[in-house]
Parts: sequence; C-alpha cells; structure tokens
Amino acid sequence: MAAFKNEVNGTWYVMFRYTDWKGERKQKCKRGFATRAKALEWEREFLQQKRADVDMTFESFAELYEKDIRPRLKENTWLTKENIIKNKILPYFSKRKLSEITAKDVMDWQNEIRSTKDKRGKFHTSTYLKTIHNQLSAIFNHAVRYYDLRLNLATKAGNMGTEERKEMLFWTKDEYLKFADAMMDKPLSYYAFEILYWCGIRVGELLALTAQDFDFEKGTVSINKSYQRIKCKDVITTPKTKKSNRVIAMPEFLCQETKEYIKMFYGAQVTDRIFPISKHYLHHEMDRGAKATGVKRIRIHDLRHSHVSLLIDMGFSALAIADRVGHESIDITYRYAHLFPSKQTEMATQLNIKRTEGGL
Repeated sequence: MAAFKNEVNGTWYVMFRYTDWKGERKQKCKRGFATRAKALEWEREFLQQKRADVDMTFESFAELYEKDIRPRLKENTWLTKENIIKNKILPYFSKRKLSEITAKDVMDWQNEIRSTKDKRGKFHTSTYLKTIHNQLSAIFNHAVRYYDLRLNLATKAGNMGTEERKEMLFWTKDEYLKFADAMMDKPLSYYAFEILYWCGIRVGELLALTAQDFDFEKGTVSINKSYQRIKCKDVITTPKTKKSNRVIAMPEFLCQETKEYIKMFYGAQVTDRIFPISKHYLHHEMDRGAKATGVKRIRIHDLRHSHVSLLIDMGFSALAIADRVGHESIDITYRYAHLFPSKQTEMATQLNIKRTEGGL
C-alpha cells in the first residue's frame, strides 16, 4: 500500500490495482485526501469491502449493505431505512470494526437511543424503538448470511421496544354517508372518498388510478400500481404486496358515479391520474368534513378498516374479504377477529348434536 502527494495542491492520493467480483483486475485512483494516513485508511477500507472482510468498519459494511439491498426495495422503503441507518445507527458504530462489536456494545447503544428525544422533545415511542433495533438486526443478519460474520449481536443483546397496536377506528355506514354529504361541494374529494370507502383500497392505490383501470362493462377496477410522493416528485410503483394486485368488483352506483366523474376530465389521456392530488389534500378534506358534520375524525387508512368492518357486518368470510382488499385471510382473521360474530355457542350446540347422534 502506498500513498502519493500531489505537489500542485499538497493533497494526497492513492492508486492501486485490485480484483473485482468478476475476477478481473482493475485500477483504482482516489484523490483529495488531507493527509497520507487518511489516504491509506481509505485504500484499506476499499480493499476490505472488495474482499467482504468483516474486519472492515461498520460504516464500510453499511455501504455494502446499501449496494446489496437497495436495488431490491421500493425507493420510499429504502429512504426510511436510510434515515434510521444514518441518524440512529452510524453515529454510534461507524468507526467500529464489524467483527469487534459486542452484544454489550449493542445494549449500550440501546440505552443511549432510549434516552434520546425527537425534534419535539419527546422520547421515541416503543414502536419506533423496535423499528430502529430491527434495522440494526437486519444489517447484522445480512453480514451473517452473506459475509460470514459469526453471529447477530443485535439478536443476542435482545429486542428494544415493542410494537404498539394502534387503535382501529372506523366509520359506520351512517357516519360515512353523513361525511360524504359534506364532500359533495368538491367533486374530486367526494369521488375519492367514495372509492376509498366502498372499495377499501389503500390511499396510494387510489392516487395511482387512471381511466384505463376501470372496466365499466364488467363493473370492475384493477389495482396494479401505487402512488408515492418522493423527494418532491410523483412516483408510481408496484402495489404494496403481490397479493395487492387484484381486480375489485364495484357496486353499480359507484360505477355510474365514477363514469360521470371521469367524463369531467376533458382532453385527459387514459393514462393520466384521475385524482391528481396528494395524501395531504385528503387529510385536509377529512378535517373539513369531520368538523362540518360532527363525525369522529379518523385516519384516511381507517376508511379501509371501515370497508372491512362493513363487509364483516354483512356476513362475508375472512377469505372473501382478504381477496377483495389484497390481504392474506389469516391477516383479516387476526386483525379483525373482534368484529366477527362469535360462533362458540353454535359450535357447542352442533358438537352436542354430533355426540348424541344415534341416541343415548
């Protein structure tokens, strides 16, 4: 290893050869270091990355983790992970060698994170603490699985925080209809909430809808994409999960309403978004409608819960509901178990009949 001084500006640089992942020899040059030591340190870290050596610093491994993981994720998912890595993990572990971090180091980090406050001066919620810990654990898992780290220190140290189940709110049909009446002065708002409530789709799925997603002869809407606002840009991605790709049968009244709404877009292309708004706009409209009507304020996502609640009340099975809303049936059973009518008495009666068949 050798570093060279640029006599013109006094900075240092390194130039060396290495073998890439294809087995080909490559030359690398990196300039602009203030000292010879920093230049040599950068060369050493670079070569350790290429060898996938767990003696590299945590910061260097985090760069490898990004290269491996980021192409597999949606951009908004990676941005969430990146924020946690940069602000909650790297400040503590960046210069430590990956192989030398201990479970006690992780426990000390957990205690430090628990004692920190957010921008509002509040301690992190238990759910967010768990999210932060899970990200550190994911990095160690990646090192164990693909780079021969001996064990996951985050798992050995134990979890931090727990997932808090958010209260599930929903509107009854009467509450929704009262709210919808207040939305009729703005067609865009009214039809957006109509589709959210009567189809149970996610808000990202709503905001990605185009005219060509509707088949009014069959009375269906196809859900095959999702809208995100990322770094001030409109981004259309695939839906949240594979199960989210689905075709939803619409009630006849909603087909007629949507058809009339789409006719309002003179000169629009069939690929244009029919709801060119943001989630923030819908939040504002929910505030306005709830205040005007006196119905309780719920989250936009709670309209999806409201749809599921309505279908359960109408007697549909968890399997049928899951197929409509793009969930696994076990998720519907688990999350909405308290809404399904109890069958225990009926079960006991039928078991009694079964046992006494043939006469006793």
